Amino acid sequence: MKAFKYLTIIFLAITLFSCGDNIEAQKKSFSVTTNAKNGTISIDKTLEVSLKNPKNIQVSSVSYQLDGKTIEDKQTLSDFKLGEHTLKAIINFDGETTEVNQTIALLSDVAPKFLTVEIINTFPHDNTSFTQGLEFNNGVLFESTGQRGESKIRKIDYKTGDVITETAIPDAFFGEGITVLNNTVYHLTWQGRKGFTYDATTLEKKSSFNYGQSQEGWGFANDGTKLYKSDGTSLIWSLNPDTLIEEDHIQVCTTKGKIGRLNEIEFANNKLYANIWEKNGIAIINPKNGAVEAVIDCTILTKQIPNFSINENCLNGIAYNPETQTFFLTGKRWDKLFEVKIVEN
Repeated sequence: MKAFKYLTIIFLAITLFSCGDNIEAQKKSFSVTTNAKNGTISIDKTLEVSLKNPKNIQVSSVSYQLDGKTIEDKQTLSDFKLGEHTLKAIINFDGETTEVNQTIALLSDVAPKFLTVEIINTFPHDNTSFTQGLEFNNGVLFESTGQRGESKIRKIDYKTGDVITETAIPDAFFGEGITVLNNTVYHLTWQGRKGFTYDATTLEKKSSFNYGQSQEGWGFANDGTKLYKSDGTSLIWSLNPDTLIEEDHIQVCTTKGKIGRLNEIEFANNKLYANIWEKNGIAIINPKNGAVEAVIDCTILTKQIPNFSINENCLNGIAYNPETQTFFLTGKRWDKLFEVKIVEN
C-alpha cells in the first residue's frame, strides 16, 4: 500500500512537471511576423502584423502594441515618431497569457534635401575656445567652451570678438552645450551627468541638476517653452525647464537609418539644427518625429580654417540671430565666426 502511495505521488509530480514544462514550451513557440524588412519600415507604409503559431495552439485572443499603444494588425504609422520601437503581441490561450516582443525601426519616408551656406560676414573668434554651445539672446552671443580646466561660459560682442563677461566652470567638469531661456542659462557638462543654471545677466551660478535616462551632455537648445538635449547618440531629449526632468525624446533618422553622434543643437524656424560630430554638415530635424529633412554642407567654411581637423578642431557651434534672420557658425578653436544664409545646393 505504501509503495502504491509513493508511486502515485511520483506520478503526480511527473505529470505536474510535464504540464508546466509543456506550457512553457507552448509559450516559447509563438513569434510575430511583420512586413518590416530587416526590422525596418517607412512611416508612409502600413505595418502588417501576424502571429506565428507553428504548433497550432488554440488561441483565445491576441492583441498588439507598439511602445505600449494598442495597434491593429494593419496599422498606419504616420502618427508615430521615428526610430526604434518595441512591438508586443499579447497572447491568451488555455487560461494562460504570454507576451512576444521584438524591435522594429520606423524610418523617414522623405530623403533629405542637400543644402549649403552663403557667407555674408566673417567675424573674429577666439581660437583658444573649444566651442561647445552657441546661442543668441537679446542680441548678445553666448558661448560655452569645453576641456577640463578650460571650460567657461561667455557673453560676447560677436562683431569684435570681445568678451563682455565670462564665468569659469569648475575644473572637475568638461563644459558642453548651453541654451538661454527666461533669463537663465542652462549648461551641460559632458560625462559628469550634471548640469548647471546661471543668471543670464551676471552669469552667476544659480543651481545644478542631474541627468535622467540620457547618459551624457552634448548640445542644448530651446523652443521658448521646453529644452532640447543631445547626448552624443541619435536621441534628442525634451526637458521641462522648471523641473529639468527628461519628459520625452525623439530618435533622429533618415530614410536609411538613424543618425548618431548629434552634438551642438539649435532651435530655429520650428526646426532643430544639429552638428554631427566629426562631420562637415548640419542636419535639419523635424522636432516632432525626428526626421532629417535636410543636410547642410559646410565644407566652404572648414576650408577657411587653418587649424581645422575633422576629429579635433571640427565644425561645432550654431546660433540663429532673429534680429538678422541669419545663422552664425563656428568650430572648436576656430579663428573665425561666420554669418551665413542657408541656400539650395
